[in-house]
Amino acid sequence: MAYLCCMQTVQFQDLGLRNYKEVWDYQEMLLQENTTVKAQYRNQELLPVTEWPTLHHLLFVEHPPVYTLGKNGKEAHVLIDEAERLARGIDYFHINRGGDITFHGPGQLVGYPILDLEKFRTDLGWYLRSLEEVIILTMATYGLKGERSPGETGVWIEPDVKGRERKICAMGIKCSRWITMHGFAFNVNANLDYFQYIVPCGIENKQVTSLQKELGREIPMDEIKTEVRKNFEKVFNASLV
Repeated sequence: MAYLCCMQTVQFQDLGLRNYKEVWDYQEMLLQENTTVKAQYRNQELLPVTEWPTLHHLLFVEHPPVYTLGKNGKEAHVLIDEAERLARGIDYFHINRGGDITFHGPGQLVGYPILDLEKFRTDLGWYLRSLEEVIILTMATYGLKGERSPGETGVWIEPDVKGRERKICAMGIKCSRWITMHGFAFNVNANLDYFQYIVPCGIENKQVTSLQKELGREIPMDEIKTEVRKNFEKVFNASLV
């Protein structure tokens, strides 16, 4: 059953610059805490699921250079060998989210929502479209039209113009007992050169872009974080605390 939520409280943390594995482990811990609660309450009938004491979280972070490959992704989409990758100082993890290969690095705002969708809506399509909407609204603040590309997750610019399609925000999630983890990677001031060594998201012959590239100027990360927080609250009817 899908639930339409009343306003939810989401615990917000800005982790700054952190190694990928450290934050992946932290997400797994938060997810496990919530799934343990749900296992304890699953067979009781006194409280509706919307009142179970699970906690929502939203993590903001930037990572040192790292490639992450989704559980069903293709390793062939990493176009450099291990020696060259290590020489360039790029870490690598094969992880448990959906999607294919992507890059994280400084100047990219990565958001990891750990949400109990049974308190929002039990619909992964709705959840992904909602994450996209957060980024689309944020881009509109800067006069940019963010759009969806049919059959492809994330946020794009000019997705219907052949040869001009460019992705500005990648997305990949995991969901267990309706608890989410992983999330979005929004290119703000990211060094786009790292994307030339992979097939981003497994999609060939399409470009990757950033706010900095589109606007011709560097964007303060604190400014972007404020906008994304505001739009996350709006789209998810949530209060970040």
